[in-house]
Amino acid sequence: MFSADQSTDGYSAVFFMDGAQVARQMRASEFGAFLDGYVGLSDLADTDVRAVYVLMGKDLLIRSLVFFRLYFDEEGRADSHWSVPVEKLALKGAKGPDLGAGPIRLVCRSQCPSSATSDELWDPDMTPGSNHFQAVRKAAAANALKFQKQADTAEADENIPILRSELVKAATILGDPEAGLQRTRLARMIREQRLRIKTLQSVHRDALTDLQRDNRLEIQQLRSEMSDLQQKYERKLLSNEQLKKRLADRNEQYLSIQEKLGAESSSRSENSHDRQTNHAEAVLLREQLERKQREVEMSNDKIVLLQQENHDLRHREPPDESLMKQLHEQSVFLVAYHAGVGHITLPYGDIERYFENPVAYAAHKCGINEPAYREWLVHYEKPVCLHKLKNKKSCGQPLLRVSQPSEFVPGQDDRCEEHQVAATQPV
Repeated sequence: MFSADQSTDGYSAVFFMDGAQVARQMRASEFGAFLDGYVGLSDLADTDVRAVYVLMGKDLLIRSLVFFRLYFDEEGRADSHWSVPVEKLALKGAKGPDLGAGPIRLVCRSQCPSSATSDELWDPDMTPGSNHFQAVRKAAAANALKFQKQADTAEADENIPILRSELVKAATILGDPEAGLQRTRLARMIREQRLRIKTLQSVHRDALTDLQRDNRLEIQQLRSEMSDLQQKYERKLLSNEQLKKRLADRNEQYLSIQEKLGAESSSRSENSHDRQTNHAEAVLLREQLERKQREVEMSNDKIVLLQQENHDLRHREPPDESLMKQLHEQSVFLVAYHAGVGHITLPYGDIERYFENPVAYAAHKCGINEPAYREWLVHYEKPVCLHKLKNKKSCGQPLLRVSQPSEFVPGQDDRCEEHQVAATQPV
């Protein structure tokens, strides 16, 4: 995409922004090498970077700016699917602020000639003290990329067609220079204010989108809590039914024992020793029944308290005009990221299990156990030979990384060819 650093019109470079400051600079050809995947930036791994394509004249004054986004993956390599035509956009941008060589051509999210690429762009901040235009201007003037500065012969003026209205304005300016200067300053001020309004509107839309997403997440969490309370209530009902059934069985046993005691007391053929023994057994059985009845009564009291608590929780209403009440019908989900499985959407029922042991949860999602996943993770983070030499140190020979945990074979994929053979020989 970037054919050269210097063309017949000037120079081109790419500035990486960190807040309101330029954190990294590179020529266009160097940036093209990153896009082709020849090199990577480990310090930008898994980062969505805000960058600026800068087109300068031979006098090192800025002629055009394109504010674009670029994602770097876990290995610090640029997104291979990125295809924003920044060079073409730089030649089609609308007028922006004056950075020393007249109004620049500006392309950003709120001022993009192609709506298909607007989502890949971002809006600069024009707030005093954190102005991106001033930061880019200072970086270009510092010339850290060592471009050769040449005198500009105003070739841009030769290529711009002059309309009749412009001739009239020029004649007016010659007639009244002060009025012409004021008109020019006013036009630039109006243009800058319009750009700032557009960027503020874009920031407001982004903030509104983030708020809506947070609201959906909160609503989903509330729904999950309601579902959990419903499940607890159903479990309490089931436990109550089981306790009632056990109480009925105890009552039947009690009646059976009473009948047995009556039959035994009516028998006159038994001797006194048997009567005393039966009486002692009956007393013991009565005590056991009374103890069981007290236990059943205590269980019933607990069931009543749990039912009341569940009823209060189920019928609890959020305060009027609160965010919880307004978002009662929305949805939520949580997302976690682990190597080998990527982004995981966590159902509410799995959140507690996930936070107890995130590594075990990720291993389960990969279809392997936790020790095997940890062995693969060691290999994935540092793919070198782990064979212990005689000096107690690891071999350290670089290996090819196995990107899927289920395909990793310990003792083979984490050993070089020499030590794989050594590992299979008997000791």
